Amino acid sequence: MKIALIGYGKMGKEIEKIALQRGHEIVSVIDIDNRDDFDGEAFRSADVAIEFTVPQAALDNYRRTFAAGVKLVSGTTGWLEHIDEIKKACENGSTLFWASNFSLGVNIFFALNKYLAKIMNEFPSYNVMMEEVHHIHKLDAPSGTAITLAEGILENIDRKTKWVKEDTQNADELAIYSIRDGEVPGIHSIMYESEVDSILITHDAKSRKGFALGAVLAAEFTAQHSGFLGMEDMLKF
Repeated sequence: MKIALIGYGKMGKEIEKIALQRGHEIVSVIDIDNRDDFDGEAFRSADVAIEFTVPQAALDNYRRTFAAGVKLVSGTTGWLEHIDEIKKACENGSTLFWASNFSLGVNIFFALNKYLAKIMNEFPSYNVMMEEVHHIHKLDAPSGTAITLAEGILENIDRKTKWVKEDTQNADELAIYSIRDGEVPGIHSIMYESEVDSILITHDAKSRKGFALGAVLAAEFTAQHSGFLGMEDMLKF
């Protein structure tokens, strides 16, 4: 499979390494200094592009990839206020596989989070909160993964109606605490607290390798599918 990379930071380099190990070909690499390559033949020849950049660049990257007729996999977060535009483009023939986190372990954690929330809906004496820790280079807070986890809780716990950043005194709000520290790949913890005990579930990423492998697996899936796609389409939990 021919793959184009959009963004060539630490994640882009890890994705390149795994893609080559799995027998794929990297035909184009677009970074901040060569954005005209979106219009080049090398980029247009790709079966799938994989994009990991920053929130302020994501939407233009999506538009230019769609204009080139290339399917896209993206793990960039912080752009979801434009999701209706992107879904409409996918209804009109473009393809985006988007996930807030491509780690297979995190997506198992997503499913576990929803299941636990369904159970805890029946036990109102427990309050729930979340903490996420990432490296100092991460621009958005809370993380996209934390927001996905929060949505899974809100879908299943009636007493919570919205998530908020940091502390809250409102019983219907889910607090998300964001910490930026060193080079931490990502730690997400969900805590249920009562007067008598605590229940804690945590996912702790050891490196970026799990995210990169998931992104390449998503590209392999996307090459054979169309529309607006996500990890649930691929993993079918």
